[in-house]
Amino acid sequence: MTQQGDARHLETLDRDLERYSNLDRLSSYTSRPLVGPGISLVFVLLAGISAMLFFGQESNTVIVVIAACLGAYMALNIGANDVANNVGPAVGAGALSMGGAIAIAVVFEGAGALIAGGDVVSTIAKGIIAPESMGTASVFIWAMMAALLSAALWVNLATWVGAPVSTTHSVVGGVMGAGIAAAGFAAVNWPTMGKIAASWVISPVLGGVIAAFFLWVIKSRIIYREDKIAAARTWVPLLVGIMAGAFGSYLALKGLKKIIKIDMSSALIIGLAVGVLVWLVMIPVIRKQAEGLENRNKSLKVLFGIPLVVSAALLCFAHGANDVANAVGPLAAIVQASQSGDFTQAVSIPFWVMVIGALGISFGLFLFGPKLIRMVGGQITKLNPMRAYCVALSAAITVILASWLGLPVSSTHIAVGGVFGVGFFREWDAERRMRKARLRLPDTTVHAPEERRRRKLVRRSHVMTILAAWVITVPAAAVLSAVIFLGINQVMG
Repeated sequence: MTQQGDARHLETLDRDLERYSNLDRLSSYTSRPLVGPGISLVFVLLAGISAMLFFGQESNTVIVVIAACLGAYMALNIGANDVANNVGPAVGAGALSMGGAIAIAVVFEGAGALIAGGDVVSTIAKGIIAPESMGTASVFIWAMMAALLSAALWVNLATWVGAPVSTTHSVVGGVMGAGIAAAGFAAVNWPTMGKIAASWVISPVLGGVIAAFFLWVIKSRIIYREDKIAAARTWVPLLVGIMAGAFGSYLALKGLKKIIKIDMSSALIIGLAVGVLVWLVMIPVIRKQAEGLENRNKSLKVLFGIPLVVSAALLCFAHGANDVANAVGPLAAIVQASQSGDFTQAVSIPFWVMVIGALGISFGLFLFGPKLIRMVGGQITKLNPMRAYCVALSAAITVILASWLGLPVSSTHIAVGGVFGVGFFREWDAERRMRKARLRLPDTTVHAPEERRRRKLVRRSHVMTILAAWVITVPAAAVLSAVIFLGINQVMG
């Protein structure tokens, strides 16, 4: 009787412990979604406090503090939305773990924003609208405030519903809408808007072409060779050297110019030297990696691990240089107009403003990025290290070129263009090989299965979604910004 009672007591205790365990699990799951927003709120408040400390006790301190909070909020959204495009291919291809991808992105995004983020900030702040058309500094400040808030709200809403929108489109539309509401259509610099709009079309096409070209190089020079490993020992170091050379030229042109004056020819010479050095260093590294590998495509994935990681880092640097403008461009303009009353001259960007943008992008990625990284890496199209390398390298080169020219292009569009470029090239290559096979074997029945397989290489259903997002973002952000500006103007008199 005592043993039966002890057994029932143990069973009851086990059930109670299981209930407590389930309750603990449930409470952890319910509290986890609050961690990200809580840390984000703390960061936004710290950005406001930093603005108060660095700006000083002046008449417009409250305005600058509010603008800094909005800039931090926008930067968080950029990190949550855009950065997944940079490291997603590497994670989807298995070359990087989630933690490693986030660590690389945080370091290189911040470095790109702080070292090379100035040129595009000037385009966002002054190039889209004519500041002199605003009349007074107050009107200009309200317009920039409305643009910043509308862009942040739109990106946040789109991220919440899962819509693939561009943060660059959002802030450009916001600045344009506020400018039109403040001073009419004449306030907009339409030639600059035309260049920006053209870059939105050209950049994904260029990204796709570059990605397809590198995939052609890899397939024709490595994959389709009889001795794949020997070919990879020759070509993989060269591909890494090309990437390092592009990065070296860009860093010299954008970063070192703050220390010494470097022209384009000198930057190209520096890039060439860096590329050759990295190429020579990678030759023994790849040779050692290739030892003992079997002569098949699966073995090539090992050799492309390092190039893919480096290309992801390069893309993060370029993205930080380009997209920090979306967060701190209007903020820098507000700070300058509030401090000096001058809103028609070139924008000087305080270091603390750039830090808010860089840290905000990093925090946004760390807190909200993993889910989108998984989606970009595995749900758009099937990627292996070779294809992911082509996408990342093409996107990096395109974003670097755009940042050098001062054009605020969308890294989202470039990355998507690269993915589709790789997929469409694979389809074309598969069709070409099938035509050759049918010529050798006229009586073949592989045509229909090949058509079915080709349709799976690129998900056509994403095309209309992406195009719709591209079309709606600019007018939606512009209308929202105009409404916010009119509201602020009404309240402030």
